[in-house]
Amino acid sequence: MATSSLLLIASCIISVLLQAASASKTRHFKWEVGYIYASPDCNEKILMGINGQFPGPTIRAKAGDTIHVELKNTLHTEGVVIHWHGIRQLGTPWADGTASISQCAIDPEETFVYRFRVEKAGTYFYHGHYGMQRAAGLYGSLIVDAADGEAEPFRYDGEFNLLLSDWYHQSIYDQTVGLSSKPFRWIGEPQVNNALATYRRNPPPVIRVLGIETTKSKLKKIVGPHKQQAVRYRDSPINQKRLWGPLSWFWLSPPTEQLTSPFLRQEEPIAYRTHQTPPASSTLLINGRGQYNCSLAAHLIEGSNACESTSKDCAPVVLRVLPNKTYRLRIASTTSLSSLNLAIGVSKPSLANHKMVVVEADGNHVEPFMVDDIDIYSGESYSVLLTTDQNPSSNYWLSIGVRGRKPKTSPALAIVNYRPNSPSKLPESSPPIAPEWNDYNHSKSFSYRILARRGAPKPPQRADRRIVLLNTQNKIDGYTKWSINNISLALPPTPYLGSMRYRLKNAFDAGTPPENFPSSYDVMRPPTNPNSTQSSNAYVIRFNSTVDVILQNANALAVNVSEIHPWHLHGHDFWVLGYGDGRFDEKDVARFNLKNPPLRNTVVIFPYGWTAIRFVADNPGVWAFHCHIEPHLHMGMGVIFAEGVEHVGKIPKEALLCGMTGKMLMDNHLP
Repeated sequence: MATSSLLLIASCIISVLLQAASASKTRHFKWEVGYIYASPDCNEKILMGINGQFPGPTIRAKAGDTIHVELKNTLHTEGVVIHWHGIRQLGTPWADGTASISQCAIDPEETFVYRFRVEKAGTYFYHGHYGMQRAAGLYGSLIVDAADGEAEPFRYDGEFNLLLSDWYHQSIYDQTVGLSSKPFRWIGEPQVNNALATYRRNPPPVIRVLGIETTKSKLKKIVGPHKQQAVRYRDSPINQKRLWGPLSWFWLSPPTEQLTSPFLRQEEPIAYRTHQTPPASSTLLINGRGQYNCSLAAHLIEGSNACESTSKDCAPVVLRVLPNKTYRLRIASTTSLSSLNLAIGVSKPSLANHKMVVVEADGNHVEPFMVDDIDIYSGESYSVLLTTDQNPSSNYWLSIGVRGRKPKTSPALAIVNYRPNSPSKLPESSPPIAPEWNDYNHSKSFSYRILARRGAPKPPQRADRRIVLLNTQNKIDGYTKWSINNISLALPPTPYLGSMRYRLKNAFDAGTPPENFPSSYDVMRPPTNPNSTQSSNAYVIRFNSTVDVILQNANALAVNVSEIHPWHLHGHDFWVLGYGDGRFDEKDVARFNLKNPPLRNTVVIFPYGWTAIRFVADNPGVWAFHCHIEPHLHMGMGVIFAEGVEHVGKIPKEALLCGMTGKMLMDNHLP
């Protein structure tokens, strides 16, 4: 009797396992990465696409599925990799898609197979992780639905996917050369810098109206009689035709508003600007579409230019909805630079805007909370629930604006189209206005409300190790860099995963990088000694240990400047234990949230502040931890964590074809 019972139980277990195995699928994709012509903001440029498509194809799978991507590099002169952002790569660290860390870059005309399992339902994305290829358009969405027989802890009637990005007309090669130049050429927000670069190379004549406050109409009259008194620059007198030409927005300030330009040297004159509409300083894209130097809401915003292009590449995104339904918006940010704010509705105070309920962050369920708008930083993803409970006879704006930097960028707009209204029926009031760019209290209040949903895994109560990472801007031989504990990351030619797995000597810098910074360092001021060093050393972490990381922000090289930095950890989720202002202190540990901290893979540190995270080093491999702002990583803002590398299985040889491992493969010296 006992034997038959055991057999019955065993057969039931086997049956369940077989059903689970049969439910999981391997989803195959065959991709080619190459350059294509496209007009994402109605201006044709060359960008990176996949199978001739931008953004790249959306991958849709279910939790437990295996993704199999056969990726061919058809770029003519450069390598490529793809990182699967938010996917932990348990057992497949070579598929993380990080050049010089998990694999060699895929050479032109070569193919690499990414094969990995997606463990958890959520909103993810993928992107290039070699040089600045993400900024060239190499990205797309990766959506993981709940496994068969499982359900999300919230209900909705339909869903939309919103992949947010910023777009530069300046090529990534121009950008990277500028970042690595002496003197440093900061690309800043996208398109404005083309004008700034032109200005710096060929500064235009600048008017000084000799203390006379004026308006646009008066200014034209003043130019003539005072032309001889106009400031001369490079011995070139003011040129009235050029003054009112296409770039007049750049050196003339609004009527009656005097402006000392930050781009002028101190001894140069004050200028005035007309009401001529300035070109957009950057283009924000929603699902790869945006509008450069024009607005869908031009009829509602004084001074805006109407959009006239009929290109389908830049046609506005339309979310077609039915009244009194609930929709899930999956929102992910793959921006190169911009921090963003999203709101839905109109700006007219008498009309209510759509509320949103936040339910997911970075593939993890959070305790639901209601907001009017959300801040989203590069590398983050969210799901929000939108209920279409407003006046059904109207359509509404979905507006994306810039946060964290004084915006020179027009908002991106999409249409929330209440059926049966025509999608071409534009909203009757102007779009929602984003909070002030430097309203960090607003930003913090949103981040602080994100907490784990009840029943979510809790963090270990104590950490085995603490690493404090000071984020600073520095100089190395006159070049501007970003550094962590005064070390700017320089990746080695041999990927860490291969060199550590096979214990190769001299493949990267030896020694442990600093785990803290001097107690005398003042995070509220520019560094007294701005000089830094480069290194490729790595933090080796004991397998299965618990690690706290304190991300400490500080003043940059310029006085009163501290930037937002969103940090992303590969191979792990981590608990966000807390945030604070100023320098982290031991007494701040008492404030850590150990009850319901959210699990994330990307977290922000606010200007002059700190953020504390905790993770368990339970995933054998070598993992990047870095600022997700593309130029900052390019300039050295990251570190390397290695854990349990001895437990890594056989690495595909295609991941090891460069550097020292490549030479050993040629000599048949690798197992």
